[in-house]
Amino acid sequence: MAHTTPMPVTPTTKILAIGTFPPGTDMQVVQHILSTEVRDTAQIYLEGKIDQWYSLQDRAGVVFVLNVTDLSQAHEMLEALPLGKAQLMTFSLLPIGPLKPLSKLLS
Repeated sequence: MAHTTPMPVTPTTKILAIGTFPPGTDMQVVQHILSTEVRDTAQIYLEGKIDQWYSLQDRAGVVFVLNVTDLSQAHEMLEALPLGKAQLMTFSLLPIGPLKPLSKLLS
């Protein structure tokens, strides 16, 4: 039986946040809130809490790479945005970190 060494634990260095609109979301309401949403999101970016931001190509939504390592802090921050407060956008939060297999090269 081959002995496999477990992959080393890597630290969470960022959080990938994927924001989408729940089915049935009234996009006209979203449009009314969007200018405030963009302004508040830009403010979070300027505070250094968003590293990168993208649009989803296959549906309405956003992807943020957050300079935050705590999931509850990320959730709180995103829920405080206008679309989050209005419960019009939901986020999937994925903790990410350095590529694990790279550590194999160092041992």
